[in-house]
Amino acid sequence: MAVTVRIPTPLQEFTQQQDAVDIAGADVKEVLANLDSQFAGIGQRLYDEEGKLRRFVNIYVNQEDIRFLQGEGTAVSDGDEVSIVPAIAGGR
Repeated sequence: MAVTVRIPTPLQEFTQQQDAVDIAGADVKEVLANLDSQFAGIGQRLYDEEGKLRRFVNIYVNQEDIRFLQGEGTAVSDGDEVSIVPAIAGGR
């Protein structure tokens, strides 16, 4: 089954400037692993040295934050949309 993964602008260098790609997987973890297999190097931007999602990377499935679902174990279905959203911080 394939889902559409929305790629934020800072990571599009890994996807040949594509803002969305179709990736197979049964859950978010598998989708992200397959994304890194297809687009080498993107995984290093998503995961830290311990293999955990970086704290500034937010993942949504159909506009639902996976932190409020089953995390990376959140199941995905054919046609779902997975969005990678980098956190924005700063200001005064």
